[in-house]
Amino acid sequence: MKPATQVLVISADANFRQQVTDGLNAAAHKREASGDNPHGLQAVGCPCDQSALDMVLATPASGVDLQVVLIDHGPSGPEGQGAPAVILAQRIIDARPELSVYMLLEDDSDKLLVEQLASDAVDGYFFRNEHDFSGWFRILAAEVAEKAQTPFHDALRAYVAQAKDSWHTPGHAGGDSFKGSPWVGDFYDFVGEEMLRADLSCSVPMLDSLLHPTGVIAQSQRLAAKAFGARKTYFATNGTSTSNKVIFQTLLAPGDKLLLDRNCHKSVHHGVILSGARPVYLDSSVNRQYGIFGPVPLATIRAAIAANADAKVLILTSCTYDGFRYDLAPIIREAHAAGIKVIVDEAWYGHARFHPELRPTALECGADYVTQSTHKVLSAFSQASMIHVNDPAFDEHLFRENFNMHASTSPQYTLIASLDVARKQAVMEGYRLLDRSLKFAHELREKINATGAFRVLSLADMLPEEVKDDGIRLDPTKLTIDISASGWSADELRDELINRYNIQVEKNTHNTLTLLLTIGTTRSKVSRLFDSMLRLAKDRRPPLTYGRMPEAPRFTALACLPRDAFYEAGVRMPLLDEQGQPNAALNGRVCCDQIVPYPPGIPVLVPGQVIEPAVVAYLVRLLQTQRSIDLHGLAQMDGEWRLRVLSDDERAALPER
Repeated sequence: MKPATQVLVISADANFRQQVTDGLNAAAHKREASGDNPHGLQAVGCPCDQSALDMVLATPASGVDLQVVLIDHGPSGPEGQGAPAVILAQRIIDARPELSVYMLLEDDSDKLLVEQLASDAVDGYFFRNEHDFSGWFRILAAEVAEKAQTPFHDALRAYVAQAKDSWHTPGHAGGDSFKGSPWVGDFYDFVGEEMLRADLSCSVPMLDSLLHPTGVIAQSQRLAAKAFGARKTYFATNGTSTSNKVIFQTLLAPGDKLLLDRNCHKSVHHGVILSGARPVYLDSSVNRQYGIFGPVPLATIRAAIAANADAKVLILTSCTYDGFRYDLAPIIREAHAAGIKVIVDEAWYGHARFHPELRPTALECGADYVTQSTHKVLSAFSQASMIHVNDPAFDEHLFRENFNMHASTSPQYTLIASLDVARKQAVMEGYRLLDRSLKFAHELREKINATGAFRVLSLADMLPEEVKDDGIRLDPTKLTIDISASGWSADELRDELINRYNIQVEKNTHNTLTLLLTIGTTRSKVSRLFDSMLRLAKDRRPPLTYGRMPEAPRFTALACLPRDAFYEAGVRMPLLDEQGQPNAALNGRVCCDQIVPYPPGIPVLVPGQVIEPAVVAYLVRLLQTQRSIDLHGLAQMDGEWRLRVLSDDERAALPER
């Protein structure tokens, strides 16, 4: 399919606007005839008023994507005459930063006003009295072509097309080991020839090196940095889990203090162990009715910043698994004023840059480091993530050393290509696809609520009481459905959806289901989901009395650094005593492992943490009542669950925190 793209010509002068639009379209037609307009670029005009911003934000026609805005500054005249056009330019840039913005000026003196009001966000200038429409079109078409580049993906395809004989890794040699095999030939058919031919190694110089990129990977990363608003962007093929650890090891030396949301992903807590840092854990808020963990209260964050002047780093998760977004800008300002760098785990929010309803992003709020799971909500393959850097004191050499410590020397090249392609799609058509997803989300809310048996929770329903005044927002592409009135248990309903209706949900608690809408959500999928919910609503049963989720205990205390406890041998003590009750002998012991109920993935215990009776009781109750939750970190010995804890001698020998 050939793309169709637009340049929007904005001018208060209707005659001049028509002249420019006609001139650009004549140039487009001429290039089209010679096959030299590969992106289908056409011009459309609009007055220099609110209608221009409305057009920028309007849902585009199917398959037509606005890429460039050409704004007429107007003829020179009294001071400030061009201000409305420049202010409009800034509003367009603020709303859709992925668009390219060019200005039509009378002379060089107009540039000063443009640069004062629109900063350096304007991509280029033309002089309105030149009337070089063919030249202007050539430059605008080149701008679109640059945004549409996928340097690594193109190089990978070109190399595969060369059909080189493989005398290097991997051992399947482009899939030849599978072909014709009566045992594994079906894998060749399932995966496909092109995918196997593209599974190459660092023996191919033209494909660059992820560990020291200077060619096509470096070019792709520069395009990603521009797209996502970062100074530097790095592709990661080990997921955001490894990305978080790389940043931790770059910023934190053993003994350095950091402030972290206890609600952070377990990879963050693993990063604490690896870095040898001294953590200050901040308890997250909890909605006990639905078993949903919320953000850390703003008062808690501010108190932690004030009480820990020696902290090096603050890390927060925004948005969370359930869609909660912090009001990040004031938090980051306060942290920076205290000399604290801010990391934001934005794994679930990598799409936000490309629709104004989802912005501002963490980078736009001033975060120093942001990690994104590009595979979660954009079109990259699983495990493909990005690290974005805006830290003015960034030490690139140190970062690279830590990155290479975690990255494989044999990265999967199709993952890198998928990051390249996902960035291109987000820039070129992300707004249109996200706009569609947001409309689907609104539609599903109304339709599901109309069933009477199911209800999509609002932000007010989900927010824990202690954060209701903290400016928290909700990602509308994540729908949390209250199933209480249906009479179904969450486990039954989830199983019914997958087995009877072929629908797999993202997650569930004891009385909710979570649906994730992405740029891959289609009208057909929406229809099938609603049909299944309507049928299940007709099969409703008497409402159940749900037992409340066991309440996660507050963080207790650290007896030593997490790293110190983790690397001791420890002893493994049973979770239950001989009478099947929570083992009182664990009281006061120091945990060696990270104990994580999943979902949601929030540690109940971290290495070095003192165990109290409430913690043991919580773990026991989870094991007894929550079939859909896995408990990571427990050891199973002789048919019973055990906790690895410090021995008395080990604890006595360790320095206290």
